[in-house]
Amino acid sequence: MGSIQILLEAALRNSGLEDIFEKVATGQRIDEDDAGRLFGSNNLNALGAIADLANQRRNGLHASYILNRYINYSNYCILSCQFCAFARKKRDSDGFQLSIDEMVEKARDALQRGVTELHIVGGLHPSLPFEHYVEMLQALKGLSPLLRLKCFTAIEILHISWLARKSVVETLQILKESGLDSLTGGGAEIFRKEVRSLIAKGKESASEYLDVHRQWHLIGGRSTCTMLYGHIESLEDRIDHLRQLRALQDETHGFTGFIPLAYQPGNNSIPVHHSPTGFDSLRTLAISRIFLDNFDHLTAYWIGLGTKLAQVALQFGADDLHGTIQEEHIFHMAGSTSPQSQTESEMIKAILEAGRIPVQRDTFYDRIRIHESAGS
Repeated sequence: MGSIQILLEAALRNSGLEDIFEKVATGQRIDEDDAGRLFGSNNLNALGAIADLANQRRNGLHASYILNRYINYSNYCILSCQFCAFARKKRDSDGFQLSIDEMVEKARDALQRGVTELHIVGGLHPSLPFEHYVEMLQALKGLSPLLRLKCFTAIEILHISWLARKSVVETLQILKESGLDSLTGGGAEIFRKEVRSLIAKGKESASEYLDVHRQWHLIGGRSTCTMLYGHIESLEDRIDHLRQLRALQDETHGFTGFIPLAYQPGNNSIPVHHSPTGFDSLRTLAISRIFLDNFDHLTAYWIGLGTKLAQVALQFGADDLHGTIQEEHIFHMAGSTSPQSQTESEMIKAILEAGRIPVQRDTFYDRIRIHESAGS
């Protein structure tokens, strides 16, 4: 403990952040001004020390992963978000739509590989009826009652409720009864209206995104949430985004984890030509961990960060590397060069190399298995 204290003191010395460290150490909440000071600091070691303290107070040295499989059922979409490289119109030659039978086949193969979660999102399809989504969930859940279905972004739920001609809460209840276990956190982007209108014109508003998750939480559902960073937003916009997520979590306690998403600049119309730097990603993860004091878990999304930087992020407040994934389209169509999947052994190895204890988790971040050593 003595050597750890020496390292902490060295990291914080002359950082100007000692008072924020004391707040975290004593369980006090930081405010938006504190977050602004953190973003204004170039002392990455100090940010990491504070964030690592915040994380270890909750999760110790454990770091998790999940055996999951992505299925994008279609990339046809009625929207044309400026940042999106995934969506296609029906006239486009590279658009696709999976049948329910094709999805079941992918899911059956995933179950044989030990997957515990299907992560399913798509575009806002122009013609699929409400009943299709109900039948999709029922068919997939019918494969195994132990298979968790983490499906749909908030904007998809709004679209599906419009198709159903039902309220959001009625739609969510029907989907829940059909097998939906968790909502995904996608589509949050950046909440500030002025930025949102420039990168995702026509998409749901911040209040609509938050209200879908609120209604889901109120009927007993859990979900994750996200923030897309590193494009045209300001640092103040990021803080505002985190503030609104923290406020909803205070209200419902329904978020299981937060997943910052590094912007991928390929194949879209936003005039940004580079992904966020490693420095920016690590400080954003660290500050997210410090600010979101009512969230238990923070994911370093290796698809966007790359495995090496995601490993480093486990020292900067993150306690989760996400999952094995198997087939990822959205980030790769935007230019991500990371692999499309990871094996379980690769996930365990990455966590061990970062000096953490690997934990296989489920959709709700509950522990399935703890790997105390590489040979366990």
